[in-house]
Amino acid sequence: MAHIEQSEQGDDCVFCVIVRGEAPCRPVMESRLALCFLSNDDQADYHLLVIPKRHAVNVLDCDAESLHAVADLAQRVGRHLVDDCGFDGVDLLNTSFVGDQSVMHLHVHLIARKYGDGLDTWPKLPGRSLGLDAAWRALR
Repeated sequence: MAHIEQSEQGDDCVFCVIVRGEAPCRPVMESRLALCFLSNDDQADYHLLVIPKRHAVNVLDCDAESLHAVADLAQRVGRHLVDDCGFDGVDLLNTSFVGDQSVMHLHVHLIARKYGDGLDTWPKLPGRSLGLDAAWRALR
C-alpha cells in the first residue's frame, strides 16, 4: 500500500492504521489518495469500503482532492465489479454522526449487487412530514 502522511487526528483511527500498513486488510484497489478494501463486516459477501488515505471524519471535513479521489476510486471499483467480476451493479452508501457511523474516518460503502440477490440496502424511512414544496423551500 502506498503510504501517505496522516494527520495527528488519524493516529488512533483504525482506518488510518490500515493505511499506514500497521493493520491487515484485504485491498481491492487503490490510488495515491484513496483505498478500497473488503469490509470485515459480514452482512454481505461483497461489501467494500472506499476511504481517503488522509484522515477526514466525514464529507464536510474532507479536502476536495481526497474527496474526488474517493469518488473516482469508487467509480473505478464499481466498473471493475460490473465489467470484470460479473455483478449487475453496485450500491453506494455513506453515513455520518447522525447515521450511526461507527468509524470516524470518512468511508463509502460499496456493495456489489446481482439482480435478485435479496439485499435491501435502502433504509426504511418514516415518510415525508413536510409537503414537497415546503421541503424544497427549506433547502434553498
